Amino acid sequence: MSVGRAAATAALLQVDAITARLAGRAALAEVCRFLQMSFPHYGWVGVYRLDGRELQLEAYAGPQATEHTRIPLDRGICGRAARDNATVVVDDVRASSEYLACFLSTRSEIVVPIRSGAAVVGEVDIDSDRLAAFDASDRSFLEQVASRLSAPTVAAAPEPPA
Repeated sequence: MSVGRAAATAALLQVDAITARLAGRAALAEVCRFLQMSFPHYGWVGVYRLDGRELQLEAYAGPQATEHTRIPLDRGICGRAARDNATVVVDDVRASSEYLACFLSTRSEIVVPIRSGAAVVGEVDIDSDRLAAFDASDRSFLEQVASRLSAPTVAAAPEPPA
């Protein structure tokens, strides 16, 4: 699949509107819901925050929860993306020894670091039920989304006021 230029532009404007209106976990949850609903090949969308030597799940959207709410940096595709400070695309998770299985239906994954300056503070993690679901347009688009979810939104991720 791919994310067309017009769809990416419209989606980035929506992400900007969400982060202007909401903060912390509420913003992250809404961005996850928006991405998962807007792009059919994004089956599960999550945002993790770096917490010491682990990634902590802050928000997600998808048909079910994952058991991987905390991921050590030395494990999985998510851990590699954070360690390497680089986007990781896996076309077939069943062929990857690093993949931490969340859902039997997942076939491919993309993980994009969220940075504060040059340092990783979190990441966007997307699973798809399709083989090789993510191309260069997804990568570019999601790297722009990650840049909009920088440190203030992800690092603190406070609970919304009651």
